[in-house]
Amino acid sequence: MRTTLMAWLAMPLLAASASAQTTGGAGGAGGAGGAAQAARAAAANKPRTIDGINTVWLEELTQPEFRDLIKDGYTTVLIMTGGVENNDGNLSMNKHNINNKLLGEMMARKMGKTLVAPLVTLEPGNAGPTIQPGRAGPMLSQATYTALLFDMGNYLRSMGFKEIYYMGDSGGNGRGMQTAADSLTKVYADSPDKVSFKHIAEYYNHTSVIQPYLQNELKIPEGIKIGASTGTSGLHEELGIDATMALADPQSIRFAQRVKAGQAEINGIKFESLKWLQELGRKVAELRVTTTINAITAYRATLPKP
Repeated sequence: MRTTLMAWLAMPLLAASASAQTTGGAGGAGGAGGAAQAARAAAANKPRTIDGINTVWLEELTQPEFRDLIKDGYTTVLIMTGGVENNDGNLSMNKHNINNKLLGEMMARKMGKTLVAPLVTLEPGNAGPTIQPGRAGPMLSQATYTALLFDMGNYLRSMGFKEIYYMGDSGGNGRGMQTAADSLTKVYADSPDKVSFKHIAEYYNHTSVIQPYLQNELKIPEGIKIGASTGTSGLHEELGIDATMALADPQSIRFAQRVKAGQAEINGIKFESLKWLQELGRKVAELRVTTTINAITAYRATLPKP
């Protein structure tokens, strides 16, 4: 059975290899394939004839738009990692991805000449042999996750980026991001093309920055111990996260449904209104962004001058 499966898996590779040999391959210089490649390269380098759009998201750009941004100095990129996990009864499972979409845009625009790579929307975890109907996920093995982050950083390097920053909204993501950044740094240590790969751990600041800010500075007496992820409501949920998610998408915290059920609160703090919660979310988002950019600025100060 295994031999048959491997034979089936190998067939597309063999077919692709035969095709490459026939046409000269993707990088071939002769034949129809080489001519097509040359024509495509020429087209890719032609001046744009239409205006571009105002976006910081790499995947939303056309190739010529991206090419021109790189030439204009947009050589910093953010790799933002989230996940799909259990957030109990009120929050959508892609909580981290919603935060990354909001904060990634804010950071890139505030930093200037910075783009955001396609979000890494899955986090590391182990399925195990047991079937658990309704469990949260999917997730990736740690090895696959780290390899994915390594490959993303490496490919972004090949696209012309000079500063590549990893940052995650989920605590379990840090190991893979750090490993990928360290590995790429080692691989290209002697390269004449200087590229920086850095995990910005300060981005994950829910407990270190946001909880003290809410409780000590804004004097909001949320029933959660600073440093914890669960408070008096007994849920994997807290006010600062509810606030930024409400700012991005009120449906993601089931705001209307919670109001209807008389459950518009968390850890002893009632939501005064959607506007109140979103305004709090704006303050939290701005603090998270400022904290992260400050960490990037401090790291940049250690880099050799060009």
